[in-house]
Amino acid sequence: MDTPTSRDALRIHPADDVAVALRDLARGNPVTVDGRTCTLLEDIPFGHKFALRDLAPGEPVRKYGHPIGRASRPIPAGAWVHVHNLETALGGRQDYRYTPAPPHREDTAGCPDTFDGYRRADGAVGTRNELWILPTVSCVNATVETIARLARERYPGRCDGIYAFPHNAGCSQLGDDHRTTQRLLRSIVRHPNAGGVLLVSLGCENNNLREFLPVLGPVDPRRVQWLVCQEAEDEVEEALARIGRILEAMAGDHREPVPAARLRLGFKCGGSDAFSGITANPLCGRIADRVTALGGAAILTEVPEMFGAEQSLMDRAADEAAFRKMVDLINGFKQYYLDYGQPVYENPSPGNRDGGITTLEEKSLGCIQKGGSAVVTDTLDYGQPCTRGGLNLMTGPGNDSVSLTNLVAAGAQLILFTTGRGNPLGTAAPVLKLASNSGLARRKANWIDFDAGQLLTGASAEAARDRLWQLVLDTASGRYRTRSETHNNREIMLFKNGVLL
Repeated sequence: MDTPTSRDALRIHPADDVAVALRDLARGNPVTVDGRTCTLLEDIPFGHKFALRDLAPGEPVRKYGHPIGRASRPIPAGAWVHVHNLETALGGRQDYRYTPAPPHREDTAGCPDTFDGYRRADGAVGTRNELWILPTVSCVNATVETIARLARERYPGRCDGIYAFPHNAGCSQLGDDHRTTQRLLRSIVRHPNAGGVLLVSLGCENNNLREFLPVLGPVDPRRVQWLVCQEAEDEVEEALARIGRILEAMAGDHREPVPAARLRLGFKCGGSDAFSGITANPLCGRIADRVTALGGAAILTEVPEMFGAEQSLMDRAADEAAFRKMVDLINGFKQYYLDYGQPVYENPSPGNRDGGITTLEEKSLGCIQKGGSAVVTDTLDYGQPCTRGGLNLMTGPGNDSVSLTNLVAAGAQLILFTTGRGNPLGTAAPVLKLASNSGLARRKANWIDFDAGQLLTGASAEAARDRLWQLVLDTASGRYRTRSETHNNREIMLFKNGVLL
């Protein structure tokens, strides 16, 4: 992509039929893009598209070098291209062919390749040393929040923080849905950023401790303890006593230099605009390429936001077995929509459309930029830990809260979250927010950690990558606290798909 400077519009790929407005453009103005001048037939809002040539009904419309849908009516050069004249071409399940692309080789010579982390007994490395209070069921959500607040008052400064994570599940679930909740909770309990965990059960829920502890498996009883509220005379005081004992076990934990190969970075976008796929997402892709080249892992979820762009990911599969798993991932999630009688293309959101994104293909082609050019090594189910370096694709919807929770469950110690419209959401792991445009970065400085909009005004993509990589290492080392951490924006939401009793 040619990085723009002071131009009015940007053509991302030489094969594109549209350009993106870099500011509000007025009807009647001549605009020159890559040496081609056309007169605008209507006002073009910031971030929206206009046609560079005449397009006939049914003709594919290209952006990012790929079709983002087809013209639903004649579109003359200079016309605004959006929901009124562009429609998706997506359908249901389909067949795919494995056509491996040449692997990308990332040069990491001279780049910083260590961070200061907490080594855990199981070999994992944490970027934080926190004590987490996790309910097994939503009925005790208020209880765990009370326990966390009182624990912070009673034990100040004893670790990197004491936090409760209420959620929406744990009872009245059946079959696979119930087992998915258990797998997600198991993986969160075992997350390396938690130096200790207190499990709080009501006692009568489906996911009671008799059911959950066998799923959890062996744990260090000094660091992972539990409490059944219905069996306790004073559940809050008993919880605080257990927290005191867990903190004693955590007292010797300390940071030490570890290779960046131990990083598991999650990538997410939310409240996207047309510049997310031009600035912030490709910049994240450069970070994904760097961490995987160093031996670490990048985790990409939001499966519906791969629809329409999945073949380019499949071409990067490490081998045919990895390709087959990717096909199952994509078609399986399409089937999830079809089982509920819903179209697979029911996306973008209203906010996405306001920001200039028209079709799911367009959103997906921008979304997968976060995965860079790395080889896809594995596909993960709900609650399945990431164990392989390289790019991992994880099942799950595009919903922001659910996606962040899935990434935590996969073991991501740090998440990079891009946004063009703004989103303050955080989760159990630190979340670095990247603004796709500088206006958002200035307006919502209390939400945004990094301004990727600088790429629209001539900043070097390589220099921006290096600055962002250093911020990743500083965050992983505890030298920087993200905006979501500072404002205590921490929450989880478990994916649910089944009958509720």
